[in-house]
Amino acid sequence: MGVPGGAGAGRAADHIQACAGGSLAGVDLRLITAHELHLFFSPTRDELQWAADRTDSDEHLPALLLTLKSYQRMGCFPKVEDIPEAVAEFVRRAVELPEGTLPVYRAAKTMKNHRGLVRQRVGVASTRAGPGGSPRSRSARRPRRRTGRRT
Repeated sequence: MGVPGGAGAGRAADHIQACAGGSLAGVDLRLITAHELHLFFSPTRDELQWAADRTDSDEHLPALLLTLKSYQRMGCFPKVEDIPEAVAEFVRRAVELPEGTLPVYRAAKTMKNHRGLVRQRVGVASTRAGPGGSPRSRSARRPRRRTGRRT
């Protein structure tokens, strides 16, 4: 499997396949070794503090960390439910959360917010494309029409 930013002729194809639809198609994390778990999914103290400062529940902390670590590893955002239990459990234990704490997004808005936080942390712009294929920021969008009477 190619790693974003790494060497290898198949890197781009692997990256596109891994990120298709936000899932892990083509990336089998079930076969990840203990060494790879520690290497790619162990949050640093700085990452843990960053995530703790931006979350308000035990379930959101591992969800944000898994989103961050997955993005750092694969360059895309897999769905939390697509991340193998062993990887989620490894992160839960690494941050010393109670047994049975699951990474959960109860609202799509929280997941979207976390993805934005991760993009900001790693220094990348949103991948949403506007007209002509160029990314547009929220401020570059057309203003919404106001409803109601003007005075």
